[in-house]
Amino acid sequence: MPPTPPLRVVLADDHVVVRSGLRLLLESAPDLEVVAEAGDVTAAVDAVRRLAPDVLVLDLHMPGEPSLPAIAQLRADSPGTRVVVLTAQRDPSYAGEALRLGATGYVPKEAAGRHLLEAILTVAGGGTYLEPELGARLAATTAAAAGAAPELSARELEVLRLIARGLTNREIAERLFLSVRTVESHRARIQRKLGRARRSDLVDYALERGLVEASDLG
Repeated sequence: MPPTPPLRVVLADDHVVVRSGLRLLLESAPDLEVVAEAGDVTAAVDAVRRLAPDVLVLDLHMPGEPSLPAIAQLRADSPGTRVVVLTAQRDPSYAGEALRLGATGYVPKEAAGRHLLEAILTVAGGGTYLEPELGARLAATTAAAAGAAPELSARELEVLRLIARGLTNREIAERLFLSVRTVESHRARIQRKLGRARRSDLVDYALERGLVEASDLG
């Protein structure tokens, strides 16, 4: 029986030291090979298109083109490549958006030593992997949102949550990759549906429904 080929991984992170550490971590495991490194999204897309790796480990915050919108394109370019997001961002809304766009793994950088290898093996085998603590937070947030305000759409709940946290319309647009005008439209619909025009009233609503915690407020 021929030997099983190693899992082929591309590492995308803008910090050379981080990539070197991750390469050492991953190549210490049997049957796993880092076939390329990338320092920005453009280079990551090019490597995936050329090499069609089994797994792409993708940092969310790199110079140039944003990482989140590129996930869907990466999956379309190389359907066999699974994407594991590795990031310093622990906000569960980022994890939820990454999974919605096609990522199948999400690991905070501080947990890479304990969870990254397991995440890669899990997604390469067809599963989905969330670092356990973050997964629990995402599940709780999703459950609260689903039962809290059925009159609001999922996108409106996201916007409401960010309004309550003190983000401006422009900041919300950047976070959700929307235009400012679209965010303004969402905000107007939220205010109309809930009958609450002032931000303080929207904050109170979000707190009452468990959409945010007092410690989240800006």
